Amino acid sequence: MDVEFHKAKQELRSKIRTALEKMPLEKRRLDSQKLCMKLKEQSLFQSAASILFFAPMPKEPDMWTLLEGALAEGKIVALPRFDKANRCYVPRRVQDLRNEIATGHFGIREPAANCPEMPLVDFELVLVPGVAFDWHGHRLGRGKGYYDRWLAGYAGTKIGVAFDEQVVGTVPAGKHDVRLDFILTPTRWVRCDR
Repeated sequence: MDVEFHKAKQELRSKIRTALEKMPLEKRRLDSQKLCMKLKEQSLFQSAASILFFAPMPKEPDMWTLLEGALAEGKIVALPRFDKANRCYVPRRVQDLRNEIATGHFGIREPAANCPEMPLVDFELVLVPGVAFDWHGHRLGRGKGYYDRWLAGYAGTKIGVAFDEQVVGTVPAGKHDVRLDFILTPTRWVRCDR
């Protein structure tokens, strides 16, 4: 890929990270609650028996209360665990958040090593974090390509989870960037156009 394309991605990452740094902690907390409520209202979420969540990094939306609620409802819930040997993420089922969660490779909460691995194809919904999103389903990640490689062959529903401050007019996207089916923000639930 060309230098200008990578430069555009880096500039957008920097712009969004700056906006998130300025976002007050209380607003981040309240917006995370709104995200959880908005997703819980969706029939797509209500009917899903198996959901792959993500544990947030410090400035990302926090869907943990929704994960707890999904577990309480009897849904199959999993989180990504980083596989150091293969330099990739692996979904692992969690059933006991008190005893099955550890601090992972990047300082992110993830399932303990003894949690059962699940194939990605077994999930009806995958919640996807990112740095920036657009309404066309394009997502800008942190630059390592973990989620894009991971989701490349996944045919289920992919939902980008973001604060409104993370949604832009256009995200620079290449052929290996996986498109999402929906974007969820504290104020909007949008089916992405194709």
